[in-house]
Amino acid sequence: MDSIQKYDALLDRLGEYKSVLVAFSGGIDSTLLAVAAHVVHGHRCLAVLASSDTYPAREVDYATQLAAELGLRLLVVETSELADPRFRRNDPDRCFYCKSELFSLLRTVADHRGLESVLDGSNIDDRSDFRPGTRAAVEYGVQSPMADVGLTKAEMRQIAGQLGLPNWDKPSMACLASRFPYGENISEDKLQRVAQAEDALRDLGFRQFRVRIHGDIARVEIDPPEMDRAWELRSDISTRVKAAGFAFAAADLEGYRTGSLNETLNAEQLAAGQVERPPSLSGSEA
Repeated sequence: MDSIQKYDALLDRLGEYKSVLVAFSGGIDSTLLAVAAHVVHGHRCLAVLASSDTYPAREVDYATQLAAELGLRLLVVETSELADPRFRRNDPDRCFYCKSELFSLLRTVADHRGLESVLDGSNIDDRSDFRPGTRAAVEYGVQSPMADVGLTKAEMRQIAGQLGLPNWDKPSMACLASRFPYGENISEDKLQRVAQAEDALRDLGFRQFRVRIHGDIARVEIDPPEMDRAWELRSDISTRVKAAGFAFAAADLEGYRTGSLNETLNAEQLAAGQVERPPSLSGSEA
């Protein structure tokens, strides 16, 4: 199927639910899902945005404004990942603990509002990476209709562009906890340092990047097409990153790539069951 046929299949899939709650972040994945669900279900669709220390304030503001612009029913809820010592400890199952709290809360909201199904914006590409949060989705019955119909990230952007969604080319954004290597304790102060450093890069005009925290060192990943400009602005970048509370600013020569910290997970850890295996692309996991 081409992307348009897959979008039609998505609408059909959404029509199988009586009413839905969509986990909404303002990113392209959840936005496309929320818009499609709104088309199918109207007032029986509720988008829910989770605000927490791991989600930059400017992203919360953006998502709130976007939902209003698109005419989505939106509810903002607070989550408190940092209250869980297992999350702060930051072992490879960190995302499972975070998503468990989120999906538990979303299920409670859905039940209270009389909404049948909880949906998230996972796509088929997500099933090729290490994502412990998918286990939490299964435990709480969260459905991933875009993955079910085989939509890829590229296809979702294409559809969003054709639909005229304003964030169709918005750079990918993950929670700030993904900037921490496994074993590096997560704290509010460290999250704020990362957020401030990334705000500084965004203010310099960079689009796709990450600031990974390694103690007092900030490892800056810049999208390869922007690396030449980053080199030209290296002094300014260093000054601003250090102003966020880091002692050193280091450039990653491989540049930005998703899930770079999962590169530290080796086959022995997977075989020993210390971490969850990435789900197969051919799997039926929701």
